[in-house]
Amino acid sequence: MPHLLIGHTAMVLHYLFFAYVVLGGFLSWRWPRLFWPHLFVAAYALGIVIVDWPCPLTEIENWSRLNTGREVMGSGFIDHHITGSLYPAEHLMTSRYVIAGLVALSYAGAARGLRRRRAARVEGALSG
Repeated sequence: MPHLLIGHTAMVLHYLFFAYVVLGGFLSWRWPRLFWPHLFVAAYALGIVIVDWPCPLTEIENWSRLNTGREVMGSGFIDHHITGSLYPAEHLMTSRYVIAGLVALSYAGAARGLRRRRAARVEGALSG
């Protein structure tokens, strides 16, 4: 039972990690300090996809699967859980471009918000 609970926890954390990679940059519009943690997470996720860096959550989930008699994920979390259910397998590259576009859009919005806050501070300092 503990192996199964650990595996399910790793799977839930995987989904949260994926959601944060895709949408976390938008949080920095409201909370600018979240930009740097998101940049780190997005860079690590990019390394997992491009350089094939290891993912500790995949290792934990596979360990759980092995210890509960289930088949291990062959190629990783995204291929096992998301491709084919969130988007068709033949649109893998399209989904990557959409995700990259969302991250870029979120960073552009964060930069715009930063410029506005700086301008407001300068204006406040000049008028005060």
